[in-house]
Amino acid sequence: MKVIAINNNKGGTLKSTTATNLAGVLATEGHKVLIIDSDNQANVALSFGVNPDELSYGLYSVLIEQLDPADAIINVHENIDILPANDDLIQFDWEVIGNKNKYKEPFLIMKYTCEVLREQYDYIIIDTPPSLSLMVGNVFAFADGVLIPFSPESYSMRSLMKVLDTISNFGYTFNPNLKLLGVVATMVNYQTTLHQYVLQETRKYCDENDIRLFDTYIPRSIRFASSVAFQGKPATLLEKRNDMASNYFELWKEIKGNE
Repeated sequence: MKVIAINNNKGGTLKSTTATNLAGVLATEGHKVLIIDSDNQANVALSFGVNPDELSYGLYSVLIEQLDPADAIINVHENIDILPANDDLIQFDWEVIGNKNKYKEPFLIMKYTCEVLREQYDYIIIDTPPSLSLMVGNVFAFADGVLIPFSPESYSMRSLMKVLDTISNFGYTFNPNLKLLGVVATMVNYQTTLHQYVLQETRKYCDENDIRLFDTYIPRSIRFASSVAFQGKPATLLEKRNDMASNYFELWKEIKGNE
């Protein structure tokens, strides 16, 4: 399981936080990791203290302008490189959809341009936008597995079911080897009745459909957000780790045991 996509079509589920912190876990274990940011909000670069507005190249240049990925990749920490996003990525869907003659296989652009990166890294983690867009389709076509961060709020079960259906249907057509790694609950506050109820229903749904809901969950904590805001790096890379960072180490143990 080399290429892992982090996806949910609902915002606010800690996709970028999960992508960068899992990268921190892997880097700490000595693995060489690449994070590809396919979301034009560019949160991956920001998580490492990099201003995306100052970057000349990003994922858009690789996908559309055929730039060598090596020319867009930057190192942000020991064992961690990123292929960043910037504002240009906003144009991706329109560029491809508006040029059907040029892009004969619109869902396979990332696979063709980024396949070379598989041999250069132990793991590739892809952060995705909160949508089920052409960009996300490209990620699913390239990835080996999908991890779904899931925040147990109102209507989030409906969003989760749509993502699961899309992964199943898309994989059948474009990437038969795509595997659903499972669902990880994030932003959890077990003191609220709503979260207890939604998680109970989620576990029931996952059990009935043979989907892994990881035992490890990521609790809601302002201290966790502060680690990025004030330290300029994911919590799993801080010398003094908090409980949130420890949960990502536990999550990775579960993921490895599920492969």
